[in-house]
This record gives sequence, C-alpha cells and structure tokens, in this order.
Amino acid sequence: MTDTRVPSYWIGQFARTELPVLARTAAELQRLRDEGDRATTKQISEAVMHDPVMTFKVLRYIQLRRQKSLRVDVTTIAHALMMLGMDPFFTHFADQVTLESRLAHEPKALEGALAVISRARHAALYARDWAGLRHDIEVEEVTTAALLHDLAELLLWSCAPETAMLIQELQRTQHMRSEAAQREVLGFPLIALQLELAHQWQLPDLLSSLMDERHATTPRALNVSLAVAVARHTANGWDDAALPDDFAAIGRLVGLGATGARERVIQVALHAAKDADWYGVVPPGALLPEAVEEDEPPAS
Repeated sequence: MTDTRVPSYWIGQFARTELPVLARTAAELQRLRDEGDRATTKQISEAVMHDPVMTFKVLRYIQLRRQKSLRVDVTTIAHALMMLGMDPFFTHFADQVTLESRLAHEPKALEGALAVISRARHAALYARDWAGLRHDIEVEEVTTAALLHDLAELLLWSCAPETAMLIQELQRTQHMRSEAAQREVLGFPLIALQLELAHQWQLPDLLSSLMDERHATTPRALNVSLAVAVARHTANGWDDAALPDDFAAIGRLVGLGATGARERVIQVALHAAKDADWYGVVPPGALLPEAVEEDEPPAS
C-alpha cells in the first residue's frame, strides 16, 4: 500500500507530468530566440529568473548532463547558459507547457500558484539586494536559493491543486498556522518536501543548504531565510505583525538598523512592482499604506 504521507510520494506525483512555466516566460524566451545574435546571456538569464520553475528546470538539466569530471556545481543561471550555449539552450527548452494552460479550468489554483511565484520573485530581489550590501562572494547563488525556496509549494498548486487549496482552506477557516495546516494535510511541513525534492532531483548541494532553515545561522542562509519571510509577510500586508521583527533582523544582518532595513525593503518592493504584469498579482509595492516615491533601484 502506497504511503501518501511522505515526501517521496509527492515527488513521484510531480515526476509524472512536465513541470509548467509561466506563459510570459515561454513568450519572453521565444522573443529572445527570434532576436538571434542580438539576444544576450544577461537578457536570457533575467527572463529565466522571473520564473522559479524555469530556473529549476535549467539548473536540473545542466546538473544531469554536465561532465562527471566537473567537480564544481552549477549554481546560477548565467553559469548554466555559459556551459550550455544559447542555441542548445533554446533548442532544448523550445516547447514548454504553461501554468496557465495547465490550470485553465482551475482559476483558484492558478491564482494560488501565481501568488507563490510573485512571492518567490520578491524574495529573490530582497535576497539579491541584501547580498549586495553584504558584499557576498556570489550574489546570484543567494538570489537563486531565495527564488527556489518555495518550489515545493508551487508544484503542489500546479500538480495537485486540490491539496494546496485544502491547506489554504484550513489556514483561512481554522486559523491554523501554515506549518500546522501542512502537517494536517500532508503529514509533514512543505520545507521537508522542498529539501527532499532538491536532493532527489539533484539540485546543487550549495543551493539546498542555503534553503535549509537549519543552517540559517550562517549569514548567507539567514539572508535567504529573511528574504523568504519578508516576501511572505509583505504579501499579507504592510501591517503584518511579524514585519517589525523582520526589519530588525535584516538591519542586524546588513548593518542598517531596523528603520534603514524597512526603507530598503520598501524600495525593492516598489521596484519589484514593475514586474506585476508577469504574474497578474497585485504586488506588495502597490499596497503601501503611505505615499512613497521610488528612488533608483537599490544597487546589488
């Protein structure tokens, strides 16, 4: 008898179908392919990094095909594109199933999935900003780990929407905390599924360790953990009770103090709001309770 209350069951379910990417991702990559030699690696990388599933697919592909003699994992999209080459990349990823077509008859599930992707994009941009402030040795590794942190939740929305909606319903009607609702429905928290997914599908160990909250005492992993937390809390609204503690922790991490950290988060959120048409989700930057003018995007 199959045990459905273990992470391996769900990984098997996800493996049964092609993982869907955003329709906007597919369209952007086709546009860049049509530009031929005018398209740059930076443009392609940026398009991929708007979408956690597309990012995961590229990293997994390069991990599976890289030479065994290469001891260093490929942990960024820019590095993966350099190894693959642009033409092989476009050839392999030419035809993609889209999230919008997969969930065409599940509007609530599509809404849930898009909310997770928007949140992941915000987490990635927060992580990139703070890693830049910290002069991190590889900013894009931290950015990628934040983007992929909630991949398991996204796959649940796209591949098993009824299960994801049940977790959401428990949180809404029973006022359960997210982890308690996940344990009630799945038998384990989603972070356990995330880490097992990263292991079984051969995500680079470095990215897995940055996503593992047990390692959040190291500055790089703490950077990721706080970025994910702030993205989740600001998505709930700028009056979320957890945000003051988040700002204080970020201030300690980057040496700005709580007020400086809050201002930095607001500027990144306003910058991220420019991506709203990718996701069809009202971004936190549009819900700020006060009038704030956007300065130049924070330097990474």
